[in-house]
Amino acid sequence: MNRLKDKVAIIVGAGQTPGETIGNGRATALRFAEEGARLLLVDRSLAAAEETLALIKAADNGDVVQASCFEADVSQEVQCKALIDCCIQRYGRIDILHNNVGIGAGDSGPAHIDEAVWDRIHSVNLKSVIFTCKHVLPVMRAQGGGSVINISSIAAICSTGIIAYKTSKAAINAYTQSLAVGNGKYNIRANVIMPGLMETPMAIEGQVYRGRDRDALIEQRNKQVPLGKKMGSGWDIANAALFLASDEARFISGVALPVDGAQSARIG
Repeated sequence: MNRLKDKVAIIVGAGQTPGETIGNGRATALRFAEEGARLLLVDRSLAAAEETLALIKAADNGDVVQASCFEADVSQEVQCKALIDCCIQRYGRIDILHNNVGIGAGDSGPAHIDEAVWDRIHSVNLKSVIFTCKHVLPVMRAQGGGSVINISSIAAICSTGIIAYKTSKAAINAYTQSLAVGNGKYNIRANVIMPGLMETPMAIEGQVYRGRDRDALIEQRNKQVPLGKKMGSGWDIANAALFLASDEARFISGVALPVDGAQSARIG
């Protein structure tokens, strides 16, 4: 229960869309706290991050969990730098950076993509990774190592009609490869998790809000998953992130790990 004992982790996207299930970022924050990490919970909604903090405290089981919140729009470099600076001020070091931010609203195919939508999706999905990493690297290099975990998507490698989302996630994969190779000499590891179809609030609630029947939507998504014909959950992403953040993955870097019930294995 102490796989991350004494490690300091930043969870970017630690809040979540309201819904019946748990999101990837919130589940990861809870799992990291269970394993002894000290946490900076970052979200564009301070209230959402504080909800995650309250859940961490409620599950404390008598241990003193060090966790705090920070509000940031990580599509802006100045705020990416601010959250890194805040973590150093509060905890003195950064062992883990977990980037879990992504949007896709308004996306479409190559013949219909809107420039404003393209810019917004790439700004949120890609800049949030590039500029948090830019400002965490000097910290991790100086302290002799660290682990970066970026959340991509199997859309990066699978056929999909949402072109801005796909290209932003494919760019995260490519960027993380360069990050891993270029920073290995500093003992910094960098890996990507590629979620498949997940039963999370962001994946479900937005479509329900736009008029989709919840049960029909879940059934349709479940049918696409080879493993058990059932979507994954935020806990599946959290468990993969825990492994990659821990010393058990000390020789794993530059990997793009599908967590998708074999859905992406259909390629080829």
